[in-house]
Amino acid sequence: MTDDEDAADTHPREEFHEDPLGHADVWAGMSVGDLATEYGKAGIGAAEMSRAVDVYTEMLERDDVTNFFGLAGAMVPGGMRKVVTDLIRDGHIDALVTTGANLTHDSIEAIGGKHHHGRTADSGHERDHDEQLRDEGVDRIYNVYLPQEHFTLFENHLRDRVFDEFDGVVATSEFTRELGRANLAANDENGVDEDAGIAAAAYEHDVPVFVPAIQDSVLGIQAWMHSQVSAFTLDALGDLTNITDVAFDAEKAGATVVGGGVPKNFVLQTMLTVPDAYDYGVQLTTDPASTGGLSGATLDEARSWGKLEKSAKNVTVLGDATITLPLLVAAARDRLE
Repeated sequence: MTDDEDAADTHPREEFHEDPLGHADVWAGMSVGDLATEYGKAGIGAAEMSRAVDVYTEMLERDDVTNFFGLAGAMVPGGMRKVVTDLIRDGHIDALVTTGANLTHDSIEAIGGKHHHGRTADSGHERDHDEQLRDEGVDRIYNVYLPQEHFTLFENHLRDRVFDEFDGVVATSEFTRELGRANLAANDENGVDEDAGIAAAAYEHDVPVFVPAIQDSVLGIQAWMHSQVSAFTLDALGDLTNITDVAFDAEKAGATVVGGGVPKNFVLQTMLTVPDAYDYGVQLTTDPASTGGLSGATLDEARSWGKLEKSAKNVTVLGDATITLPLLVAAARDRLE
């Protein structure tokens, strides 16, 4: 008898259960769904990613689940615009909560602007690098560049096609619907090569887009400026009614949260205003839970607040969402086919 067997006999194991770890196999031509399955044999982050695919796939394949999607961070500048747009078009997002910044960048691409590959500065030259970009009229989002003239294009678009449609108080989700309509029209009329994008797809498919911190963006600044010379203003509290109506009508509910901040909390807190809570949850974040901050708080923690059902299936995956989001979506699509 080995020392390990002696230890097992002396100390009954309540936490440990026989579940041998496997080793992920990879091969040429494997699908993303296959990769997620192989991740499930492994441990650490791979195991969490595999579980996230399992939960997300179940969320999408059930017809009785209303899917709420929170999108924070620089996801549009980071190249995730088409991933989200296609989810909307395929009926996998029933309510979108995002930032004014993501809608700003989405609109810029819809009307003919373009983000570009850039770079981070060499060590010790960070200040000089960004001062040079400022002199050249180029904004940097980590390793992505955006010429500032695209913001002028966007501001003209708002004045010419969006603001004049309103006179008075309007809920943010009504404003973003009109933005989507305008983006779609401009994209079509001007023959823009890039897709009309997130707001346009939401408009076409009647998916509400909520931006609870819209003032924290170029879109919000432009809305405020217009409010100074007109009766137009945005009603942030009106969207609490609108998103609560979606939640109240849901038979089952699932939350996919990309990043943290206001979009994450707005998605999750919605269940505090209705009798039920989320039945499914997947979170993709870079932030650890140990700071106590919202962006890193796990979905297990959200259960203590009553935002998730005690029986909910949920996973939190740590990692860059420009890596984890396409993997999550592609693997789920493989399994749904």
